[in-house]
Amino acid sequence: MTEIGAALCLLSCVAAALSMGLATSKAVDAVARQPEASGKINAILLLGLALTESAAIYGFVTALIMLFRG
Repeated sequence: MTEIGAALCLLSCVAAALSMGLATSKAVDAVARQPEASGKINAILLLGLALTESAAIYGFVTALIMLFRG
């Protein structure tokens, strides 16, 4: 039963990977349309990617805790 719970925790990693890919593609599109705004777009993109990655790490750590708790 804990394996199913751990797998559900790892869904946050999958969702984070998909959303990071989507955000990156949108940022590339935005820079292609307005190259002069690339600095602001890059800063906002990096902040969003960091927050998304932290959600994935929380899910991964939770899954590891569930699996190795005993």
